[in-house]
Amino acid sequence: MSRSGHGLVRPGGSLRRTTRRTWVDRVHWTTPAWLCVVAALMLTVIGLAAIGTTRPELVPKQSAILAIGLLAAALVTWPSHRFLQWVSWPLLVGVVLLLVFLLVPGVPEAIVRPRNGARRWINVIVMDFQPSELAKVAVVLAIATWLRFRRNHRRLRGLLPPLVIALIPMGLVLLEPDLGTALLFLPTAIAMLIAAGARIRDLCIVGLLGLAGAGAMTPLLRPHQRDRIMAMWAQIQGDTTFVDDIGYQGQRAMTLVGAGGLTGYGREQASRLVHWNHLPEEHNDMVFAVIVARWGLVGAVVTWGLFGLMALGGLLVAGQCREAFGRLVAVGATTLLVAQMVVNTGMTIGVMPITGMTLPFVSAGGSSLVAVWLLIGLLLNVGLRPPSRLWREAFEFGPEDDVHG
Repeated sequence: MSRSGHGLVRPGGSLRRTTRRTWVDRVHWTTPAWLCVVAALMLTVIGLAAIGTTRPELVPKQSAILAIGLLAAALVTWPSHRFLQWVSWPLLVGVVLLLVFLLVPGVPEAIVRPRNGARRWINVIVMDFQPSELAKVAVVLAIATWLRFRRNHRRLRGLLPPLVIALIPMGLVLLEPDLGTALLFLPTAIAMLIAAGARIRDLCIVGLLGLAGAGAMTPLLRPHQRDRIMAMWAQIQGDTTFVDDIGYQGQRAMTLVGAGGLTGYGREQASRLVHWNHLPEEHNDMVFAVIVARWGLVGAVVTWGLFGLMALGGLLVAGQCREAFGRLVAVGATTLLVAQMVVNTGMTIGVMPITGMTLPFVSAGGSSLVAVWLLIGLLLNVGLRPPSRLWREAFEFGPEDDVHG
C-alpha cells in the first residue's frame, strides 16, 4: 500500500488511475475556508454601504475593484501548493524592487504620485497601485516556503532568515513612510514561527531585542509620526493639546463613534453627522467611524464579529491542514487580516495612534481590496486542496528536537 494525494493506492495500476483524477476530484469542498469567504463578502457589502453614506460616487468604482479582487482570489485558489511555492521567491523579489523604485529620487510624479509627503503609489493608468499591499502576500508565501522543510527555527539563530524576509520589505515600507502597514509584518512572521514550532523562549528574546531596537530607532521616525504617538497618549490622558492639530482626525473619529449610540442614525443623518464633523478620510482610513455613526454599536459588533468568524475559519483551515506550507500560509493570512482590523479600529476608537491603515474589505481603495481578497484566495486554496502524494507532516517535534534542536 502506498499513499497518494487522495488516499491509499493499491499496487498494480491503481496509482495511474488515481493520478488521472481531475482537479475537481481532488478538492475537499467541505472546508471551513468558506467561513472566511462568507465573512469577507459580508464585510465588503458593509463597506460599500458605508462608503455610499458619504461618497456614493465611489461605489461603482469600488464595485469594479471588487470584481477584480474576486477574480484575483479565484486565480490564486486554482494552482497547486507547488506552484505557489515556486512563485513565492520571484514575487518577493519583484515586490522589493517595486518598493525600492518608489524611493528612487527623480521619478516623474506621473508615475509615482506622492500624497501628503508619502511615496506609496505607482500610477498604472487605471488605478494607483500600492506595492506594500502586495508585499504582505509575498511575505506570507516566502516565509511559508522557507520554513516548510526546515527545523533550525527551533534554535535562536534559525529565527533570523524568516525574520529577515519580513524585515526587508518592512524597512522599505517604513521609508515611504507607511508606519501602519509596516507594523503588520513582524506579528505575521512571529505567528507563522509559532505555528512552525519555534520556541516561545527564543521568540521572547527576539521580541525584547525588537523593542530595544524600536526604542533606538524612535529618533528616525518622521516628526508627524512621533506627534501622532504623542497625540494618542495625550488623548488617553484627557489632554486636549493636540485636538486642533495632529490629533484632529482622531478626535473627530471618536466623536462620531460616541455619537452613534446603540443603533446609529441611518444613512441620511449619519451622512450629515460625518459632513458637519469634517472627518478626514472617512471613506477609507476612518470608515469604521462611519459604520458606527450609521449603525451604532450594533454595527461595530457585527463588523468585529465577522472578522472573528474569518479568524475562526482561517485557524480551522490551519488546524485541519496536515501539510507544512499550507498550514503556515493559513496562519499568516489570518494573522494579517485580523491584525490590520485591530490596528484600524483601534486607531478609530482612540486606543492606537493614527497610522493611515485601511479596514480590510471595508475601506475604499484598489490595492488594499485586491490584496485582502488574494489572502482569502490563499485560505481557500489551502482549505480546498488535500496534501499531495509527497507531503511532510506539519511540524511535529519530539523531545529529541528540544535536545538537539
